[in-house]
Amino acid sequence: MSAPLSSVIFDTAGPTLTDDERAFFRDVNPFGYILFARHCPDPETVRRLVDELKSLSGRDRLPILIDQEGGRVARLKPPHWHKYPPAGVFAAMAKRDREKAHMAVHLNARLIAHDLYELGITVDCAPLADLPIKGAHDIIGDRAFGTEAEQVVYLGRAMAKGLMDGAIVPILKHIPGHGRATADSHDEVPVVHESLEMLRATDFVPFKALASLPMAMTAHVMYTAIDDEHMATLSKTAIDLIRNELGFKNLLLSDALDMKSMAPIPLGERARMALAAGCDIALHCNSSFDEKQQVMEGVCALEGESLVRADRAMNSVRTPKHFDPVEARQTLESLLSDVEDAYQTGYIHAGLNN
Repeated sequence: MSAPLSSVIFDTAGPTLTDDERAFFRDVNPFGYILFARHCPDPETVRRLVDELKSLSGRDRLPILIDQEGGRVARLKPPHWHKYPPAGVFAAMAKRDREKAHMAVHLNARLIAHDLYELGITVDCAPLADLPIKGAHDIIGDRAFGTEAEQVVYLGRAMAKGLMDGAIVPILKHIPGHGRATADSHDEVPVVHESLEMLRATDFVPFKALASLPMAMTAHVMYTAIDDEHMATLSKTAIDLIRNELGFKNLLLSDALDMKSMAPIPLGERARMALAAGCDIALHCNSSFDEKQQVMEGVCALEGESLVRADRAMNSVRTPKHFDPVEARQTLESLLSDVEDAYQTGYIHAGLNN
């Protein structure tokens, strides 16, 4: 594909490209693509789609993203893929045995990476470093590695390493923190009124500690102490804080721009605002073909420092380390045998109740 790279990630309507999509993607050359459950009915279909997207782009190391956290956020599901536990299971385990939890998180992530690598997927939208606060919306909930910053960093780093050991690029999310939000940003803009001093002492801590990860995704959350007019994704002030105070210098993606929290901003303007605020890449998905064309009205070429960051991120890992998935799965199941039963029956919830 000879067209210059565009600062955007798209999805596709289904697991097979249409002729219109092929022509459009050749013309706009997105930085990458994201897959959802509808793209993943079976391994053969996923591989075929990934291969065609790579062929269209002319890039073998093409960013193909997926949300495969485990628990309720998993696009690859049984019977073709294993079911992985949510982060809350590991948070509960860490309350009992910190080192055992670290080992389990790493093995779990390494197994996820093995699944993804077999399909040609290159990027996982994980780990979360959000700190869920009591009384907040459950959109984070058991997706978090706990409520204490040090534990979230410890386990989040283990997940990132497990993915990278399997040649999968991790995405840190949702920077600078979604755990305090009292609304689901898929539906409306969560507004956080805490002071900067409080945010610096809590929500921001894990992101600052994990700022060396190759990619991060913004939070569609408005922090009035930072910017009382714009959510972080669209706020130059918030992204300056992410870059400078939190020290994240690598590739920064917007969270999905199709969310209702973005209404009534026109689609092209959403992309333009996110990129102007300092995001390197605009992520847009779950939209019609016409809507993708509207998004492109606000997208620019991927160049300069953003292109450097993109290349650095995709080259941060390339070859999986030696791995025996059968042995790893047996070990993981042994580690999880006690705590997962307690978690699933409701005695332990995301490590918050003990």
